[in-house]
Amino acid sequence: MATDRIVLTVPAREEYARTVRMTAVALVGRLGVPIDLVDDVRIAVEEAYVFAVRRKQPGGDVTFTFTVGDGRFTCEVGPLADALETEGTDESGERYAAFILDSVCDEFELAEQPDGMHVRLCKYLA
Repeated sequence: MATDRIVLTVPAREEYARTVRMTAVALVGRLGVPIDLVDDVRIAVEEAYVFAVRRKQPGGDVTFTFTVGDGRFTCEVGPLADALETEGTDESGERYAAFILDSVCDEFELAEQPDGMHVRLCKYLA
């Protein structure tokens, strides 16, 4: 199977969570995987969106890069603000989002890169 890469950039506002979630579900759903895997992807992408929106300034955008193929679905979100630079961030909400992401993903990491923090998650589909 070929590997497809889809990039989606949306305003960092809560009303776009459904757009991101439905895009991810449509990408995974077309592969004919069991519904529990589709649901895990839905939950993971939604939590990644919430995590990202909390780290963006009002009026900013959030970019999701989805990769589907080779028996896996990956999603990278970023760049996001550095934890030390984000004022008023709800730390308990971020810990909860990270807990959920770690629970439903086969791989989950927060990685500091030169352009800022990135959230990367992976779900094996095979």
